[in-house]
Amino acid sequence: MRIAGAVRVVASAAACGVLLMTLTSCGGDGHDGAKKRGTAKRSAAEQGRTASPTTGLARIPDVGDRLQSQIPADSRQVVAVYGAGKNSADSTVVLYTKSGSTWDKAAGWKGHNGKKGWTADHHENDKRSPVGVFTLSDAGGVLADPGARLPYTRTASLQAPHSWPDTHWHDFDYVIAIDYNRVKGTPPNDPTRPQGQTKGGSIWLHMDHGSGTSACVSVSKEAMEKLLRTLDPKQHPVVVMGDRASLRA
Repeated sequence: MRIAGAVRVVASAAACGVLLMTLTSCGGDGHDGAKKRGTAKRSAAEQGRTASPTTGLARIPDVGDRLQSQIPADSRQVVAVYGAGKNSADSTVVLYTKSGSTWDKAAGWKGHNGKKGWTADHHENDKRSPVGVFTLSDAGGVLADPGARLPYTRTASLQAPHSWPDTHWHDFDYVIAIDYNRVKGTPPNDPTRPQGQTKGGSIWLHMDHGSGTSACVSVSKEAMEKLLRTLDPKQHPVVVMGDRASLRA
C-alpha cells in the first residue's frame, strides 16, 4: 500500500540526461524619427488590444480538438507545456485548474523540453519530448518532501551523476513523473517500461538548468514546489505537452 508523502527506497538510478544549448538574442536601432513614429503606432495598437482572458475559460487555450478530447473528463488540473517550435528546446509551462465547468490559469513559467524539440513518435535517445496527454501520478526527489500531494519518494538514487556538469547536479532535487511508458504507482525512476526499452521512458517534470533536456520538461525550483504542492491525485492531474503547432492540430 502506497501512502502520499511516504519515503520509498529504490536502487535504480535516474536516466533523464540533459545537454546544453546556446541562447541567442537580437536587436537594432533605427532613425530617430522612424523610432518615434513606430513608438506612436505601437502605443495606439496597445491601447486597442484586449488582453487574453485567464479565468472562466471554456477549454485549455491553444489546444485543438484532438488533444483536448484526450483530457479525461474528471481531470481538474492540467499542466500545459507550450513548446516554442518543433525543433526548439524552449517552452512555456502553464498550470490550469478547473472551477465548475471552466478553467482558470493558476500560474505560468518559462521552461525547457527536449534538446531537439518534439516528436509524436518518441524513441530512446532521440532528444525529443513526446507530444500528447499524459497523467501525472507519482513524484519524488533528492530533497525532502516539500508538501507534495502526489505520492512522494525521497531517495538519493535520484541524484544526477556528478560526471555531468555541476550546473545539472540539482536537476532531480524535485521530480514529477510523466506517465509515458511507465507503471503508475511506482517511484519516478522505476525502470519498468511496458512498451519496451526502445520507446524511451523516465520522462519527468524536473528542475531547470537553463537549457534543453534529453526528453523531460524542466522548470524552476519555485515552479516545481508550486506544482508539487498543488497537483492532487483527487483532481486527476494531466500534462498536455507539445510544440504549439502540434498542440493546435
